[in-house]
Amino acid sequence: MGDSHKRGKLRGRLGFVLVVALLRVFSVLPYALVARLGSALGAMLYALPGPRKHITLVNLRLCFPGKSEREYDELARNHFRHVIRSYVERGIQWFGSAESIRNLVEIESRIDLEDRNAPPTIFLGFHFVSIEVGCILYSARLPAASLYTRMSNTRLCGLARRQRGRFGAEMIERSTSARKMVALLRSGVPVMLAADMDHGVQNSVFVPFFDVPACTLTSVSRLARLAGARVVPFVTEVLPDYRGYKLTIFEPFNDFPSESDAIDARRMNEFLETQIRRFPEQYYWVHRRFKHRPPGVSGVY
Repeated sequence: MGDSHKRGKLRGRLGFVLVVALLRVFSVLPYALVARLGSALGAMLYALPGPRKHITLVNLRLCFPGKSEREYDELARNHFRHVIRSYVERGIQWFGSAESIRNLVEIESRIDLEDRNAPPTIFLGFHFVSIEVGCILYSARLPAASLYTRMSNTRLCGLARRQRGRFGAEMIERSTSARKMVALLRSGVPVMLAADMDHGVQNSVFVPFFDVPACTLTSVSRLARLAGARVVPFVTEVLPDYRGYKLTIFEPFNDFPSESDAIDARRMNEFLETQIRRFPEQYYWVHRRFKHRPPGVSGVY
């Protein structure tokens, strides 16, 4: 038993070293080559049966009813291309220079990012496949803090935290007390977070997402209310023809937070739905968005 445990730890360590080595190699290769490699690998993996493929197809059928099975299959395959490509592109995002990342990202901002008198600001991201590069690019421009969710693999979690924060972003685990985030916001440090995944029914409400009840976090409303912060949504998309990415920073939500966390959660989902319809293959459908269901409603996965 002891030897088996040691061998398992050794395999895990070697696997981690191999992943880091590959990502470092990808960071110095031409972006278009890396992107094409990831896209081809995604298409190959989609051909294999697996739980993530099942989850993706369930999500697509729920959110886009009325399509043919061929259309679902094509959309899911394109999604896998983007998802696996995004993992391969982590090499550039985690180990590339700030200049190389800036050269890959086109920015359109509807607020003044250089405004030193800006009110406390929550930058609200969404889990499109290229959210990573948008967060990293912003932190390379200005001081910022970013929330993250702890991964089960401690080595990979530590690597992600270090590389995401290597340009000065303060990485804050999601379970951290809101008091710290409020203090940062009031001191003028923007906080980047995402609230479009199912993290359980605590501090969440069920509101529609593509007309399907979705367990949606209320933390954005509560944090904005406590800090007197504006909420500024942003979306990072993959540009066609391997041209890199586009980071769009939108106007702050009006009258947000409202008197109702449920109304605010629905507004966030409505905004997200609008963005997903622009490039549905780039949203993170491999996540179990409908993991928790309202009382009396059966599971879907």
